Amino acid sequence: MLSDEEISLLLTDLIDVYGYDFTGYSANMLNRRINRLFRLRLFSGFAGLRYLLSTEPEYLRWFINELTVPVTEMFRDPAFFLLLRKQVLPALSDAPLIRIWHAGCSTGEEVFSVAIWLKELNLLQKSLLYATDINPVVLEKASAGIFPLNAMKLYSENYQQAGGTADFSDYYTAHYDLVKFDDQLKKRIVFSTHNLVTDTSFNQFQLIICRNVLIYFNQELQNHVFALFDSSLESNGFLALGDKESLRFTAINAFYKQVNPAGKIWQKL
Repeated sequence: MLSDEEISLLLTDLIDVYGYDFTGYSANMLNRRINRLFRLRLFSGFAGLRYLLSTEPEYLRWFINELTVPVTEMFRDPAFFLLLRKQVLPALSDAPLIRIWHAGCSTGEEVFSVAIWLKELNLLQKSLLYATDINPVVLEKASAGIFPLNAMKLYSENYQQAGGTADFSDYYTAHYDLVKFDDQLKKRIVFSTHNLVTDTSFNQFQLIICRNVLIYFNQELQNHVFALFDSSLESNGFLALGDKESLRFTAINAFYKQVNPAGKIWQKL
């Protein structure tokens, strides 16, 4: 097991040498994941881990990927996506250009889900979806729009439960054990690296989606990110969070109303 001092030194390396800032992330989560990665490689000591990170770019990429990648799936939490389809996206239909920011998009399953909703609501052609993540490895996967075939049964069930009206298989082409989603969806998505800790706002949006990312941040960093989202959201715009995330007890809570008592979507007043 690495000591707290060794993990602190490693996190300093990641900032100063490689530009990955995990300041403000949950200490328990980081300690748990870093120690798991340390044990996987059977290093003789902390120096061996630091040396490999400094000399092997591919190992560094894999290490950062393992630290940051969350579990995700298409139409995850169908009740959330039903609320998005029925109440949120139709409210944006009068905008000449709909701008949506999916922060912490991971491997892209949820941003493709939103693109499918926009297509079914005849809003896709006047929409731009900005899908960002700190992790360039997952962004490469997301931008390809290629997912495992064996996941499609679950994704199709999620899609139907969330209110989908078409045949889900119409949105992708299967080839052996992989599927590729329609390029019409992908061409309305802009994939880019963005660090919620250090980077600033880059546009004004009508909808920001950031689900199950803030649970990895401490309170100070959560407040920083909420301020970033607030400055990036237009009046009457929507902010969507994960199941265990909330605007309650935040500095911006008074300026938002919850769209549905059971949902995790707020509208800016």
